[in-house]
Amino acid sequence: MIDIHCHILFGIDDGADSIETSQKMAEMAIADGITHVIATPHANSTFPFNPDVIRERRNELQSRLNGKLILATGCDFHLSYENVEDLRPNPTKYTLNQKNYLLVEFNDFSIPPSMDQTLHLLQLYGATPIITHPERNPLIRANPDRMYRWMRQGCYVQVTAQSLLGRFGAQAQLMAETWLRQGIVHFVASDAHNLNSRPLQLKDAHDKVADKVGKNVARALFVDNPRAVFDGRPLPYIPELPEELGQAPGATPKRRKRFWFF
Repeated sequence: MIDIHCHILFGIDDGADSIETSQKMAEMAIADGITHVIATPHANSTFPFNPDVIRERRNELQSRLNGKLILATGCDFHLSYENVEDLRPNPTKYTLNQKNYLLVEFNDFSIPPSMDQTLHLLQLYGATPIITHPERNPLIRANPDRMYRWMRQGCYVQVTAQSLLGRFGAQAQLMAETWLRQGIVHFVASDAHNLNSRPLQLKDAHDKVADKVGKNVARALFVDNPRAVFDGRPLPYIPELPEELGQAPGATPKRRKRFWFF
């Protein structure tokens, strides 16, 4: 499995607090069957983003792992004006493994009406947005039509493994499972921060997804799509967003389209 969202690097944000914790998180991932991890520290006003320091921490941790886990870097990109302007001349400063996909983090307290245009700007600047853990965002849960609209304009969706296991509350679990059944999830990632409450583990969530919607979809969400992100390739699994989602109340649902594995 491949994890595209993880706060494994020590001393950078609210993730790992020491190199020893980082190493133990990596060992946890290896034991869980994870082969690649993209370290994605926050990029916001609380945790300024410094690519040089991030690369140094990544290299230090990688040197301790004897090739058992492959580490890359990216960030958990907060949609502030300053970040968007800084991304414009050099999107690979922030993108996952310095390719073309970007984790996009939304504020839990306010999502401005201009967000559609902001996401479009990211695409114009060369970054493909991946909406991180929308099932945990109360504003998106209350108005998921906005997310469906973002998907129609080319954004993708990542839910948190622990959400599927109920560890972020019943509402987050219900929404994650609903979207999973509807076929509008593209990735499951750990969003790990530590060894206990937010661990670097995916297997239990993988097995639950396989049980709920099948092994092929589980492989797509935990292996194939994350690997495509790691390599900067088009996603092999992009299910069609059901036409009835986001329609006006009382509208007649249209027949759902098929999706394809390439």
